[in-house]
Amino acid sequence: MSSDSFANLCIFHIMDGLRDGLSHFSQISRTALLYAINPGDPLRIYDPHDLLRDHEPKLKEVYIDSDEWKAGSRHDDTSRLIELIRTKDLTLAGLITCSARSSSIFYQCWFTEQHPNMCSIGPTQSWMEYAAMILSQDYAAQNILRLDSSGHLLREYSTHAVRDYIVDQRNRIMGWDTQLRVYPILDAVLGISKTKEEGAWARGDLIFIEPSELEALNYLAKFPENERPALKNHKHVRKLLQSVENSSRKLVSDGKCVVGISSCIPTNTSISANFKGERGILQLGPESVCSFADATFSSTNFKPNLVQLEETLLEIPLDANDRHDLFQFANKMVASATNQSHGCTLVLDFNEIPVKIAGQTLEEPLDLRDPEIRGLARSLTKLDGAVHIGKDVKVYGFACLLDGKAVSGENRGRGARFNSALRFTAEHPNIIVIVVSSDKPVSIIQRGAELTASCDWTQHFACVSTPPTLEDWIEE
Repeated sequence: MSSDSFANLCIFHIMDGLRDGLSHFSQISRTALLYAINPGDPLRIYDPHDLLRDHEPKLKEVYIDSDEWKAGSRHDDTSRLIELIRTKDLTLAGLITCSARSSSIFYQCWFTEQHPNMCSIGPTQSWMEYAAMILSQDYAAQNILRLDSSGHLLREYSTHAVRDYIVDQRNRIMGWDTQLRVYPILDAVLGISKTKEEGAWARGDLIFIEPSELEALNYLAKFPENERPALKNHKHVRKLLQSVENSSRKLVSDGKCVVGISSCIPTNTSISANFKGERGILQLGPESVCSFADATFSSTNFKPNLVQLEETLLEIPLDANDRHDLFQFANKMVASATNQSHGCTLVLDFNEIPVKIAGQTLEEPLDLRDPEIRGLARSLTKLDGAVHIGKDVKVYGFACLLDGKAVSGENRGRGARFNSALRFTAEHPNIIVIVVSSDKPVSIIQRGAELTASCDWTQHFACVSTPPTLEDWIEE
């Protein structure tokens, strides 16, 4: 097999595994790669889903018009030692990048999408760095039997990516002198999160402190050393979490057992798990790293993503203050419905005279600028039917029933709220409907189409030809 053909196979398997893994960790994600095997080779691009389209001017400036990206190489064709060297990452709007060099591949730069609802890009960067390492190793080994297993390894790398990021950040702050082992902590967090106590999911904070720092804490209660509950006893720790629910108190652990209960503030190197019922957030110090739910880690922060609504409101002729208030109130109502795990539908009506919708009408519309009315409006979202809001930021009705003729974009797997919204907006073009499902997804619907819909990318089952050079790709 030629060198180019083997490189093509390596790149395909690594990218396929990385893309699939990131799509499960975040949401549907595209990936792309710039690479040059040898110092004298032209820079090539493998971008099967056009992730880098519209970034051509920046890529040309950095890679075609300048040779600075080549500086700092230690490439050695005769060496089989894989020494991965991170280089300065390219900054492109909306993308996460990871650049690296190794003894087997002169230069590689990986790209993926930065989704707006990510807790942190850190684990994703660690994931991409590992992909660069695997690509370098596989190409150096020239063993075709390794390629398929490398793709599988990257698909299932989420826990390892979270661990790698936490370890790297803690090492930067405190060096290698640490007694906290991150893998057992992550196993315990997932184990506790899926353990019910009297039918209820875990709630409360569990914080992991470096053992050398434990004595400096102020404890509300501390357990004798020989009677401390083991962290691996998930059922016992789950029971103890009941003592810190709905409070500033935290269970304190040294990574092996539960030491006691304290109201301590997280340090820069502490690891915290904030259990919120069926889901939770993992933090390093005060910063969120990732979330967890259904015994898996993910990048989402569980906050409703209303970017499309914000962009659409900018296109509608509204008073600036009304536009701001309407978005903020809609955001809070959606967040309330999401946090309480009940579905809801909001109808944003931009007609001068609001349309008549079957449902509970009001003698006088309710002004959402009144704090007490805002609380009432959030409660009204719990009722079956939609809450009808006008362009003047007032509620005109609730428990509203949306109807209309069938449209082509209906999805029987999405339920009555979603499909009714499609039908209703198809007949009322000056209306936006926000649908929040009880299982968390948020859909923005206008003119019979879902603005938040994602495209299904065509699966590529082989990198059959050598990817084009970056220069040819830009000129296409």
